[in-house]
Amino acid sequence: MGVAVTRPREGEHGEDTGRYIARVPGDDALAVLEAQRAEVRALAALPEARALFRYAPGKWSVKEIVGHLADAERVYGYRALRFARHDATALPGFDEDAWVPAGNFDRRPLADLVAEWDTVRAATLSLFRGLHDDALLRRGVANDHTISVRALAWIAAGHTLHHLAVLRERYGVA
Repeated sequence: MGVAVTRPREGEHGEDTGRYIARVPGDDALAVLEAQRAEVRALAALPEARALFRYAPGKWSVKEIVGHLADAERVYGYRALRFARHDATALPGFDEDAWVPAGNFDRRPLADLVAEWDTVRAATLSLFRGLHDDALLRRGVANDHTISVRALAWIAAGHTLHHLAVLRERYGVA
């Protein structure tokens, strides 16, 4: 079993991801990642018509947000795995504004999207729980920024917190 995934220090992530890390409470990203599962799972109870709601033209639906969360979680986990395994290959960013429409998330049942996200989150937790201090401190380059493995756990948690806040504030759910 790995150790707690403690808060990253300045210089372990880019400025753009610092806003996600700052949202995360406490001292261990794993506890937050685990706690978020219940909140996201609860979204599955939304009626399908409500899951298609967009608070403004051009904004994502609830289903698209959940699909985006699963996509981003996969990317963060992949980056963490590569860097933890001493892979120095610089990794590109991803364009969520292109990925979301390509995902056709509105055509899928919300419960399926939530279940997919939960499966991906379980894999993220398994990965980070299996890492030790030296692996958590390793760094790589993703989206032109140097980032540590442990920062990726905090970014995953903060990214989910960001979207859950948007769901509460703009969609009246979560």
